[in-house]
Amino acid sequence: MDLESHRDLRMLEAVAADARTTQRRLADQLGIALGLTNLYLKRLARKGFIKCVNVQPNRVRYLITPTGIAEKTRLTYEFMEYSLRLFRESRAHLREMLQPCIANPSTRVAIFGSGEAAELAYLCLKELAVDPVAVFGPVGGAALFDRAVQAIAEHASVPFDLLVVATLDDPAPQIALLERSGISRDRLLLLRQPRRNGK
Repeated sequence: MDLESHRDLRMLEAVAADARTTQRRLADQLGIALGLTNLYLKRLARKGFIKCVNVQPNRVRYLITPTGIAEKTRLTYEFMEYSLRLFRESRAHLREMLQPCIANPSTRVAIFGSGEAAELAYLCLKELAVDPVAVFGPVGGAALFDRAVQAIAEHASVPFDLLVVATLDDPAPQIALLERSGISRDRLLLLRQPRRNGK
C-alpha cells in the first residue's frame, strides 16, 4: 500500500468517525500540513468519496458517501493484506537473523523496544525456543507479554550477548542511544539497516 492510499484510508476513517471534524483536527490526526489536508479533502470530494456540506458560512461538515464507504472498505482490505505481508516478511527476515542464536544455545538475547516490532521479535525468539533474558526500552514501563520493560540504563545488571533492536523504522536513533548507554555495536542485532545519507 502506497503512502497516498494509506492517507486516503486514514482520511476516510476520520471523516466516517466524526462528520464534525475540522481540517485542522484532520491535519493533526494525520500528521500533515493544513494545506495538504485541504488538497486531500478536495481530491476525495472530486472522486465522490466525501461530500462537503456548508452548515454555517464558516463551517463545513464532511460526509462520507456510499462510494466513499466502498473505497474505505477496499482500502482497509488492501491495508490488511499489506500488513500481513509485511508481518510475514519481517518474521521470516527476523528468523533468518536469529538463526545464529539457535546455533549456540548459550547465547543470551535481550530485546530493545516495546512496540509491534518488539512483539514480533519476542514471538520469533519464543518460536525458536530462545527465551529473552530481558526487554529494554528508552525508559521503563509497560510489559511486553510476560516481561516488564526495563529502562535501558539498567542493562549493566542483566547479562546478555545480543540485543535485538526491535524497530521497523530507521534504527539510527536507537543505535546512537544504545552506544551512548555503553552497548557496543557488535552486540546489536538490527531488524533493518540504518538509512545512509538520510535515504
